[in-house]
Amino acid sequence: MNFETSLRVVQKGWKSYTSTGMEKQRPKFSLTGETRTVSTSIGSLNFSESINDTGKGAADVSVKVTATSDTLIEGAYFCLTLPEYLYSEARVSLNTGASGSSTITGGFKSVSREVSANKVCSGFTIEGINRKLEVRLKTPSMIWFRRDPLKGDPEIYISLTGNKLKRGQEFGKSITLQVSGDIDTTPAEFVIDAEHPGRRFDGFGGNFRLQNPATDPQVIQYCLENMRLSWGRVEMPWYSWQPDENNDPIEEAKAGKLNPHVTASLEMAVKLASKGIHVIVSAWGAPKWAIIGDPMDAFKNRSKGIYGYQLNPAKTDLIYKSIASYIFWLKEKYGVEASMFSFNESDLGINVRHTGKEHDEFIKGLGAKLATLDLSTKLLLGDNSDATTFDFIIPALNDPDAYRYIGAISFHSWRGCTDENLNKWASASKQLNLPLIVGEGSTDAAAWNYPQIFSEESFAMNEINLYTRLCAICQPVSILQWQLTTDYSILSGAGIFGTTGPLKPTQRFWNLKQLSDTPAGAFALPVTCSNKEINCAAFGNRSTGEMAIHIVNNGACRMVTLKGIPEGISILEIYQTDRIKCMEKTGEVRVENGCAGFALDKNCFTSLICKKK
Repeated sequence: MNFETSLRVVQKGWKSYTSTGMEKQRPKFSLTGETRTVSTSIGSLNFSESINDTGKGAADVSVKVTATSDTLIEGAYFCLTLPEYLYSEARVSLNTGASGSSTITGGFKSVSREVSANKVCSGFTIEGINRKLEVRLKTPSMIWFRRDPLKGDPEIYISLTGNKLKRGQEFGKSITLQVSGDIDTTPAEFVIDAEHPGRRFDGFGGNFRLQNPATDPQVIQYCLENMRLSWGRVEMPWYSWQPDENNDPIEEAKAGKLNPHVTASLEMAVKLASKGIHVIVSAWGAPKWAIIGDPMDAFKNRSKGIYGYQLNPAKTDLIYKSIASYIFWLKEKYGVEASMFSFNESDLGINVRHTGKEHDEFIKGLGAKLATLDLSTKLLLGDNSDATTFDFIIPALNDPDAYRYIGAISFHSWRGCTDENLNKWASASKQLNLPLIVGEGSTDAAAWNYPQIFSEESFAMNEINLYTRLCAICQPVSILQWQLTTDYSILSGAGIFGTTGPLKPTQRFWNLKQLSDTPAGAFALPVTCSNKEINCAAFGNRSTGEMAIHIVNNGACRMVTLKGIPEGISILEIYQTDRIKCMEKTGEVRVENGCAGFALDKNCFTSLICKKK
């Protein structure tokens, strides 16, 4: 049942508001039984919200608000946002107590982007297309209606506080949500276009930046032993490789004076390469001599939206020499030639900050230096923090002199993965005829603040939904999970995030393992689906007769039909992962005349796979 809730603080006159949301605050999250509790702050207001699952289609919400100083606002609110496409024709009824109920004439059609007040009520009912949402309030409250200023989605504000708040003042509200409706079980149809294969998918990958010496090794080993991986990204700890600009880092290394973290990072690259995994080397920071200002500048202005630090243009030649020496030493001493190098998220400044033009010049400068050392290592174009910052790569994208030094295009999937944005990255990849890599894959860059969220079914489903869309729209050569270490771990137990017991895989692990089971070197196949609640990606290799179809069903059980399966494939094995099943083989589907039919399970990641015997 699609809708969103948030807590909002509205300024006087409804001129602006601040809302809870991903990466907007620093919330704390806990899960106890069926109760989720979030604590967070907006300005001078502290919020604690508990949501308790009370049965099918029902939940109790309890919100507590505490003022930490005297505050003058329009008010604090619990807000429901409803998708316009589902509720544009909705009928809205208010329970106004003794006088019975009243209906908003015209329903949401009559609601504008300007806020409108209604009578105090003890609840309301919204009846949309084959669905009903009932909200009951333990104590009557003022209800406000408006539309989202940008998207136009209907919004209902439930008042939590007054407008003049005194320090230490507390407010509370108990809200019951009940949903019902017709469950959509209509059959779905998938059509695969095997006649027009797209780009090669090498397979799944991961990041291996070492940050937790006590727990990283066991997580890394488990992932490497239990998942087929094709690409890996490791750190170059540049600030420890050459902390003194007057020292030769290779001579220091030969003398056995390497920093232990540098040695561990080099050996991590060896571990990946020994398993045939392509290695990307990325730097997250720079030594003090190589930048303008102080390394702490990367952090002190973040509250103003300024991240990272600039490289010192007066040290350009030495910067190229220093980075190249690390890549050279990795090959010379350890026998690993890095496929590519990048600065991590230099569009944003985590922690080296470039403009698009500086990024273009850096690609050409370091690329030329690597070539003089007979290194085949290329540069990643982008390695951007988000899908939204596409303009950062345009200078290099339009600079033919940079092309010979670029090995692939990369962005991170934390934010902004709309179809429109993803298509821009896919088009750039085609323009340069180079692979596209999702250098960091996942959905919430702030989740380390509330790691219990990693065990939530919703988090696992959001992640695999995104990856399926990335595969279908962008056709990347690989998606590199952040991370396959303890940080954002897809395993639990052994003390990870405070969990106890033996090391064990989570639903997220099984999702990724199932995706990684795509046959190596298969090509992306265009595929369409008749149901918008389902995401799908298909891969195939006609020469080997191998195929994988990955389906994420976000709705109910339904029958599905697959069309366009290539000739020569007669059987597809079914694997499923959900909150109970762990990449469980649940059966086989027989293919006749390029078609197959089967029952798609609810709220589940399903893969149909045919491999060489």
